[in-house]
Amino acid sequence: MDVIRAEVLGMCFGVRDALAAIGDMADPSRVTIHGQLVHNEVVVSRLRVRGFGMTEEDARDEVAPTPAVLVTAHGISDRERTRLADAGKELIDTTCPLVRRVHLAAQKLQRDGYHVLVIGRQGHVEVRGIVEDLDSFDVVPDVASVHRYPHARLGVICQSTTAPRVAAEVRARIERENAHTEVKFVDTTCQPTRDHQRALMELLPNVDAVVVVGGSNSNNTRELAALARSRGVPAYHVGGAADLRSEWFTGCRRVGLTAGTSTLDETVQEVEDALIRLGGPAPL
Repeated sequence: MDVIRAEVLGMCFGVRDALAAIGDMADPSRVTIHGQLVHNEVVVSRLRVRGFGMTEEDARDEVAPTPAVLVTAHGISDRERTRLADAGKELIDTTCPLVRRVHLAAQKLQRDGYHVLVIGRQGHVEVRGIVEDLDSFDVVPDVASVHRYPHARLGVICQSTTAPRVAAEVRARIERENAHTEVKFVDTTCQPTRDHQRALMELLPNVDAVVVVGGSNSNNTRELAALARSRGVPAYHVGGAADLRSEWFTGCRRVGLTAGTSTLDETVQEVEDALIRLGGPAPL
């Protein structure tokens, strides 16, 4: 069984920058990470061992006991920044600039009089940060959620890790269901997400199955697996090598390998090595 890597896979620059920023901190005990730094269980576990405090993502309304609070790559709302600053917290900001771009686009649409539709996962930390600064909005997770909206102007943006195919499908449905409404679409899907999806699309015709490596709650990793399945290729979302099952690859001659944007290089390598042991030959 041959193992073929996608041309683009794994950690994006935003995640690398966040990890680099936190890696240089001499005194982790004075810092609370505001949610998960990245959606990667291995990274989160290592940060706990180093002594960083962490606020669970569903409990971020609590005030951290440490003097410093680290804003994760997923970002937070301006309202939340103000709340933390008013509580006397020093903010260490590792927000991905491409996420910040989504915030700015949403706020501009609101200033221009649009009801904002956010294509993304309801409750996701990035989406929460976007909508907390909006007064008039809806979150649209999929095509089935689209309906006719009672607003004269609709401004549409995307969670940064939204799959381009999903964004296109939802946008088309919004325009169809609101044919007599002004609809303005701002494409805020980030380039790393696009590159990962493109590379996977190029890989799919050449493999019998795909292994997608990433955190269980990583939106872009889930989307990679969904993309493969939508094209009729079996896809297996794993957190690491220990999750692999030999029976998945019975009859497979070639297996594709890709990974989400918060997946460590070493984790990808461990999965690749395990696949090679399962199948025999070295990878192409």
